[in-house]
Amino acid sequence: MTGLGTDHVLLDVADGVGTITLNRPERRNALSDEMIAGLGEALRRLEDSREVGAIVLTGAGGAFCSGGDVQTFDEQGGEGGGSGEVDPALVDRQRHEQRETVGRIYRCRKPVVASLPGAAAGAGLGLALAADLRIGTPRTVVATAFGGVGLAGDFGVAWLLHQLVGPAKAREMLFLMPRVRGEECLAAGLVNRLVAEDELESATRELATQLASGPSHALEGMKDNLLRAPVEDLEASMDAEVPLHKATGTTDDHVAAVKAFVNKQTPTFPTGWHDGGAS
Repeated sequence: MTGLGTDHVLLDVADGVGTITLNRPERRNALSDEMIAGLGEALRRLEDSREVGAIVLTGAGGAFCSGGDVQTFDEQGGEGGGSGEVDPALVDRQRHEQRETVGRIYRCRKPVVASLPGAAAGAGLGLALAADLRIGTPRTVVATAFGGVGLAGDFGVAWLLHQLVGPAKAREMLFLMPRVRGEECLAAGLVNRLVAEDELESATRELATQLASGPSHALEGMKDNLLRAPVEDLEASMDAEVPLHKATGTTDDHVAAVKAFVNKQTPTFPTGWHDGGAS
């Protein structure tokens, strides 16, 4: 894939996995306009690519993403630019940016893994929470951090925390801003797996490759079902599940997996990425 027009985001595709790296290590990968635009473009390309079955989002230099660039806020007189008034154009712009980043991650048809080598804070936490799975190390630390700079919070952090850890823990994390570290992240469900620091890259690659090699139609249907869960009741969700379930029952993936099951073999899914590339 060609470049994104910025070095604040790196994009790589190999073995069916698209890897997006947030790349401002000197600012702990704090968000910039170029990073936000590049991230949105990278997500769009990978979701549309037939070469990609799963996506990894990570950060360079030992951090994931520290959120908004507080140094820039200070230089411009605060996030609002020192005007003392809300600019409707900036509200519209940020709404678009959030949909193109957190929204794209959350609703992506392909599995997204956030690999957290270090801190995920503020808006950066929103990027991590929007992923389907998170993998970290004992060095991983997450924090909402908004209150520390007098902000209410953005990039979906409150909603995503409420969904992931429940209302009580979400309030604790937003109001009191604890720095939640590796083992505690695992216990709270903020990460799905914890590995040694020197194993993070290989463990992330193994997990993403497993997803990329899986039954892509079934995984997409599962994600559709999960996205409906917070907004529909049980009966409506079950009604919507049936067409998706029946549709996956007509795929080559299903037929191959059933035959492998009967023959006590490990299934290979025709739609998943494998040695020959994406089908």
